[in-house]
Amino acid sequence: MAKTYFIGDIQGCGAQLETLLDKIEQRSPNAHYLFAGDLVNRGPRSLDSLRLIRRLQQTGRAESVLGNHDLHLLAVANGIRTAHRNDTLDDILNAPDRDELLHWLRQRPMAIFKSGHLLIHAGVFPQWSPEQVMQLAHEVENQLRGDNWLDLLQHMYGNTPAQWTEDLQGHARYRCIINALTRMRFCSANGVMDFDSKDGVGTAPDGYSAWFDLPRATEVGTTVFGHWSTLGLVLRPNLISLDTGCVWGGKLSAVCLEDRDLVQVACPQQQKPG
Repeated sequence: MAKTYFIGDIQGCGAQLETLLDKIEQRSPNAHYLFAGDLVNRGPRSLDSLRLIRRLQQTGRAESVLGNHDLHLLAVANGIRTAHRNDTLDDILNAPDRDELLHWLRQRPMAIFKSGHLLIHAGVFPQWSPEQVMQLAHEVENQLRGDNWLDLLQHMYGNTPAQWTEDLQGHARYRCIINALTRMRFCSANGVMDFDSKDGVGTAPDGYSAWFDLPRATEVGTTVFGHWSTLGLVLRPNLISLDTGCVWGGKLSAVCLEDRDLVQVACPQQQKPG
């Protein structure tokens, strides 16, 4: 039986993605791939990366959650946000298959649960169970895939509310869910997100911890995520951190769901952090 590999943030590093997939195929032909989001941006081949992952998904061999850079692409493409100075999205925005790619991208899930592994791009609140994560992810997915998806994109930016409560409604509710799943790094014990600190675990602001080090309300199994390049590779029985700074001159990493086989590709620096 073909194995399943989780793959960290690609951010448009298409050549390294192709090399990584070739290495995995040599170990496990016809492997299945689950991507941790941030498929595009900052690297030189965002268009190639998106096309390749789309082909794999359409043949039943891959799926990806959405990351903050993927949502940023959708917002820029629809005039909701201005492109950043370091963005590398023009190849997608000018591509003949642009509309098909963007439509495909906004159909992607916000979270995936497979064989006891919860895959998200960034983080989850300590009080969220895997079942609740999937339920809340579906709420956002339904908005992204529905007729009012542009309205969601227009209102998803902002740092408030930073704390989850069950009575949140409307845009505030969706924004809080999106921020947790695609931006969270540090969180307080009572569930307040911090958006200013982006360095490693040792730089947590006073009163905050890495979200995954907080006591969880329920047993999760294994949580898999990317997003946090300054954290790097972390392999614990209940945790896999996969963003190893591909675009910053680090590595592109994959970890096998079944046996924790680690596959990595060294990457040239495409941009300097900050």
